[in-house]
Amino acid sequence: MSKPRIAFLGLGIMGGGMARRLLANGFPLTVFNRNAQKSSPFAAEGAQVANSPREVSAQADFIISMVADDNAARSMWLGENGALATAKPGTVCIECSTVSVNWVRELAAIAGKKQCEFLDAPVTGSKNQAASGDLNFLVGGDSATLEKTRPVFAAMGKNVSLIGPTGSGALIKLINNFVCGVQISALAEALAMIERSGLDRARALEVLTGGAPGSPLVKAVSARMTAPDFAPNFLLRLMAKDLGYAIQEGKNLSVQLVTAKAALEDFQKAIAAGHGEKDIAAVVEPFRKS
Repeated sequence: MSKPRIAFLGLGIMGGGMARRLLANGFPLTVFNRNAQKSSPFAAEGAQVANSPREVSAQADFIISMVADDNAARSMWLGENGALATAKPGTVCIECSTVSVNWVRELAAIAGKKQCEFLDAPVTGSKNQAASGDLNFLVGGDSATLEKTRPVFAAMGKNVSLIGPTGSGALIKLINNFVCGVQISALAEALAMIERSGLDRARALEVLTGGAPGSPLVKAVSARMTAPDFAPNFLLRLMAKDLGYAIQEGKNLSVQLVTAKAALEDFQKAIAAGHGEKDIAAVVEPFRKS
């Protein structure tokens, strides 16, 4: 049997790796990216390149979006040139972006009116995992829709978890990222203390990374902070966006995310200092210059 046709929207750090995994696994792929220069290499690799989201989705069985935020996702899916304008009934629409729960539920409702199926399926993992096909998908939606989508997810990831109904994937991803953001912010502050105190930095970090605080994230980001290596694996400005979305979701649930607010301040300072397009590890830099 021929493999289903896939439309992919967004070819950034994560989307580019995911799209290449689909190509490597033999899926007929059409791609669209707002910056057309990022689309060009995919044509050479066997993908069709569309000029708009409307064009990319016209013949697709699955439409996948992996973009920066609510506004970017809205521009991909909705409007006269949006992907849903030409999506045929029965198409599975998959929002993999880290976005707000409200947007996911709005998009699911609009897709339903078009007689399309919908999953919110954000991922954990970063640049390397996207390129190697080792992402984890956190899915909200109908189990039957998930089952028909599993071969598509299998090309891009190693694990798929059905979290609950529509919006559940989006919510757990924001919770996951806010916890990560808090850890990174705390690490940046700790590293500033170490560097200013005169402690042997390498030995001090051995204590932290080898003990209770030594999560895989702390180990990876501390290495980037000390190198320093701020080539983007996860853009700093996007972590700030995720923290803001998480804080809003907390308010919706009457939970004040005090630690997330403190972390967001650190990331906002780093953005103001010109580090927004760098890796999340660059959040340490304003502390070094204070």
